[in-house]
Amino acid sequence: MKTFFVFLVVSASVGFYFWKEKKIHFDFISQMETQMNYEKTSLLLAKENRELRAKLSDLTYKINELESKNKYFASQAQGKKRSIASVPQMNADDLVNYEVYKWTPEKLLAIGEKEFHFKNYEKSAQFYNELLDRFPGHTLVNDRVLFGAGVANFETGKRFDWSEKHLARLVKLHPKSEFYRGAKLWLALSQYQQGDHKKFLATVEDFRLKYRNTEEWKILSRYYEDIHYKVKK
Repeated sequence: MKTFFVFLVVSASVGFYFWKEKKIHFDFISQMETQMNYEKTSLLLAKENRELRAKLSDLTYKINELESKNKYFASQAQGKKRSIASVPQMNADDLVNYEVYKWTPEKLLAIGEKEFHFKNYEKSAQFYNELLDRFPGHTLVNDRVLFGAGVANFETGKRFDWSEKHLARLVKLHPKSEFYRGAKLWLALSQYQQGDHKKFLATVEDFRLKYRNTEEWKILSRYYEDIHYKVKK
């Protein structure tokens, strides 16, 4: 009888142990599934947020453009006493037409960033250039803006001088910027596209000495050896 009682106690203890372990296992799996669901939801919300920001930027641009056009046409309808020669004329090649619309710095930046997002680099570059040319000391002008302006101008395939101008300013004024190395890469490529090989080599030298294991150097090294030989020759 005593042996049977001991057997029951041991069996109950073993059963409780396995039940507890099984419960812990199920609790752990449940927690993991909950965490994974949170992460999936977070990623989905982040994607939706990016899409909404892009749509909002597009709508903001359209509203700003309509407001500016309305102001311009309203001023003409009011019959201001100005000669035809004094009225600002629209230029089809000038996508900004600042003299007509009198964009604020905020609107210039918003449109520049929006057009960059949709890879309309010519329009983006023009709005960036207008902002940086008319309001060079504005608080909006930071390293991110200079980098965006430099890349947008480069991607037009023809505004390499403006690209170099903006990126050189970033490199000079923001040596600790997160965009510093990227700016030097695009700066070197802008100089290369303009045929200024000596400037290209001077810019690339920093990568050759300090950043040989970077993706930037892998890109630039394609041009370096050939140009270096021609310049030294």
